[in-house]
Amino acid sequence: MKDDKFILYVQTSDAPERQYSPLVLAQTAKMMDLNPKVYYMGMGLKVLLPGEAKKIKMGSFPSVDEMIQRTLDMGIEIMVCEASKQMLGWERVELRLGVKIVGAATLNDLALDAGATMWF
Repeated sequence: MKDDKFILYVQTSDAPERQYSPLVLAQTAKMMDLNPKVYYMGMGLKVLLPGEAKKIKMGSFPSVDEMIQRTLDMGIEIMVCEASKQMLGWERVELRLGVKIVGAATLNDLALDAGATMWF
């Protein structure tokens, strides 16, 4: 059932300049009393390897690691595509704490339920 207060932010890239937008927007949505969720897939998963997000810091923003942690601390769910892990050959890789690994069908369900979906 579509929820107009639910916004889904999908991160598909490991490019440093594309890491902040979904996190900033999800945090802002939460402060606006909306229901944001963040879904990482494809090359976006590389940022979730332990230590990788600490290496990304742009401008006056905190590191991406700090942004991800703040997002999780705000109660915003961060999901990771299991099929993308397999695509990258990461059968037994450990990702940062706090993220939830979900099946590929989850993205379809989330998109159908969301009032809006944004891709990065």
